[in-house]
Amino acid sequence: MLPQMILAGLYLTAAFLGGLLARALRLPPLLGFLVAGFVLSAMDVPEHPLVDAFANLGVTLMLFAIGLELDARQLVRREVWLTAVTHTAGMVAIGVALLSLLATLGLGLLAGTGLKAWASIALALSFSSTVFVVKALEERSETRSRYGQIAIGILVMQDLMAVVFLVAATGSLPSLWSLALFLLLPARRLIVSVWERIGHGEMLVLLTVFLALDPGYLLFESVGLKGDLGAVAMGMLLASHPRAHELSKSIFSLKELLLVAFFLSIGLNGLPSWPQVWLGLALLLLLPIQTFGYFLLITASRMRRRTAVLTALVMTNNSEFALIVASTAIGAGLLSPDWLITLSVAVAASFVVGALANLHAAEIADAIEARWPDPNPYGLAPEERPVPLNDLDALVLGMGRIGRACYQRLCESNRRVLGIEHDLDRVEELRQAGLNVLHGDATDPDLWRRLQAVPSLGKVVLAMPFHQSNLGALQVVRAAGFPGRVAAICQWMDQIDELRALGADEVLYLYTGAGAALADIAMGEDSMLRASRQEAPAAPES
Repeated sequence: MLPQMILAGLYLTAAFLGGLLARALRLPPLLGFLVAGFVLSAMDVPEHPLVDAFANLGVTLMLFAIGLELDARQLVRREVWLTAVTHTAGMVAIGVALLSLLATLGLGLLAGTGLKAWASIALALSFSSTVFVVKALEERSETRSRYGQIAIGILVMQDLMAVVFLVAATGSLPSLWSLALFLLLPARRLIVSVWERIGHGEMLVLLTVFLALDPGYLLFESVGLKGDLGAVAMGMLLASHPRAHELSKSIFSLKELLLVAFFLSIGLNGLPSWPQVWLGLALLLLLPIQTFGYFLLITASRMRRRTAVLTALVMTNNSEFALIVASTAIGAGLLSPDWLITLSVAVAASFVVGALANLHAAEIADAIEARWPDPNPYGLAPEERPVPLNDLDALVLGMGRIGRACYQRLCESNRRVLGIEHDLDRVEELRQAGLNVLHGDATDPDLWRRLQAVPSLGKVVLAMPFHQSNLGALQVVRAAGFPGRVAAICQWMDQIDELRALGADEVLYLYTGAGAALADIAMGEDSMLRASRQEAPAAPES
């Protein structure tokens, strides 16, 4: 048996090389991690005892971070709860029909299975992967976008349905102690009090992991509820706090590292036989139906077709929950143990399909919207309708701390300014402060098309905190033929060339700008101090 440190080194090497290969092929690194898992399995490398623990912790931290970014009001919106429930019911019916057809054709593992087994598999395959979807949204910096919030809301609803399934499948109801979870609501004040006293260093990271794992995952598990749901609920409990984003950001790198173990663990379930591979790939026939179903239901909820397309594409994948269903069904004698590997193939293959579909999601959405535009834009949901705009001199994309400071400086220079922000809560806060702010996705070409009728616009400022968002917005602005000046910020030196290559006229390296501003403040204080000394009356002689 290999020592654990050598085994860990093999795992890290395989994951790194797999991610590097995927990046070289311009694919998401997670696909490389999946392949690395299958390669390790094929080489009969022993499974490291901590892989599953790290994978579960990574998913727990990710779900906690989702909760911190999720607006609870999203869950009661029609495009979320109605889409989730209707879509799941429809996909179970379609899945049962497909599986019964494959069973009739005598496809290996389906021989001898019945309606209960088909319904279990169809339910599992009707869900989308929380890990995959959130990773895809984070890579595009769109977890707070309109379609991103819809997708995350649907995933949370699917988690709730998963709880119902597990209760029904195992026959064990949650403990009566689950009612005590409501005590977390008054406990929030104590949590916040501790949070505000521990500063911004390693104690903040430790607090974040503690909250996600103990009062989140483990507490819910101990009373018979799904731990994943507990991690999301704990994050949502703290989402309204002004420092919620800082809490999420404190574990970003740790979460990303731990999630590598999750993708490796899928491949480590075992190397499939050819019949298992073919059946797993055959189950992918449900994916296009799943995607089209999301599109139809979200469009029916009066969302723009572009929003519906982006949501449907990011949800084009199968959930890791399928493996939990398989384990439950195997324990109940409904499925043979071979189904665990078969569904691992289906889940892994769906990640590949989903990653490829989302490489050009924006272009696909634009093409569909151009070919089949919304028939009545003013009949859409209020937040999706076109907004008439007055004449503008400058546009600030991203109204965080930097964007707001830039907005105010432009206003002081007698410019007519409009800010664009995708966070609804921040939009309301800025409007109450008297700022002219529009809720919208800066990377949405349709938003820019509405601004085409503003001939006075001469300056666009890209002040979003994520480089990919600024790049996406810059591409949209230049593709629309905007002739004015575009200024952008960046956090790393190598990003300057990327922004200039896409047409940015001015790029401010954030830390250089901070240093210059600090020097200005220091010189300003010095000059004010000298002036005050010169203007002060002389002290009377004694």
